[in-house]
Amino acid sequence: MAVDAVSQAVADWSGGTRIGTCLKAFNLKWSRRVLGQNASVLLISDGLDRDDAEGLAAQMQRLHNSCRELIWLNPLLRYPGFEAKPAGIRAMLPHVDRFLPVHNLESVAELATAIAQPPRRTEQTRAA
Repeated sequence: MAVDAVSQAVADWSGGTRIGTCLKAFNLKWSRRVLGQNASVLLISDGLDRDDAEGLAAQMQRLHNSCRELIWLNPLLRYPGFEAKPAGIRAMLPHVDRFLPVHNLESVAELATAIAQPPRRTEQTRAA
């Protein structure tokens, strides 16, 4: 079975996401290259991080400071009883300009409408 083969070949398969580690790599290697023109960033994640929330918060802040607007698209927002309880989600939220669901075509259409609006961040918030 293909899934079994992948789980054997990939070291972190089913081990949880390392969002902070991935953001650190992006921030070091790519952020200056691709975010220099006042870019908006779409971060698509459930926010369930397996690493420490402190490192994740620092990398989210760095990403937030590098872009015009940081939009977090979270598939878990489709659930009516969603609560930001996991440490990773709580660490990420303060550094996000918009927190939106993404789980079906309707949510993608709502994203298009949201992106068409001016960014919610002001220059004063960006400097913070």
